[in-house]
Amino acid sequence: MGSRRKARECALQMLFAADVSGTRADELVRTYWTELGDADVEEPARDFATRLAVGTLSHLQELDERIKSRAEHWRISRMAIVDRNILRLAVYEFLHEPTPRTVAINEALEIARRFSTYEATQFINGILDAIKRDMDEQHPQEHTTTEDEEEADMNSAEGEREMGKGEG
Repeated sequence: MGSRRKARECALQMLFAADVSGTRADELVRTYWTELGDADVEEPARDFATRLAVGTLSHLQELDERIKSRAEHWRISRMAIVDRNILRLAVYEFLHEPTPRTVAINEALEIARRFSTYEATQFINGILDAIKRDMDEQHPQEHTTTEDEEEADMNSAEGEREMGKGEG
């Protein structure tokens, strides 16, 4: 698993804890990294996870409005806690990070496959894809290579090398 995905998973865990406990962002981050977080997460990933969690928490109203606009017949409060926080995290990346929207969606779906249900993955994909289409119409995103894409390329190359070792 790449360090950026691990960072997103840590951010999701912080958001889940905040949603359940109502703890302030600064206190939550401190508690997460000292008591709950994965000690093996390297500093750049910790920084990214913290930025995602704090940023998401500070923009909740804006994020929830975007989600509500595309979650027909669903109130945010009725969604499973993990699902609504996966959505919030991805929409935060759409709006406030340089991550390509398709990468943010793919990452959200991979995390949903790990932490939620198959049905939830479809639900999350539908909402994120609709929000992405809305945003693409308003503000097309220029393509730039991001750390996520570079990490995916590295992981792909490693996998190809590993497969090649067994041949011949």
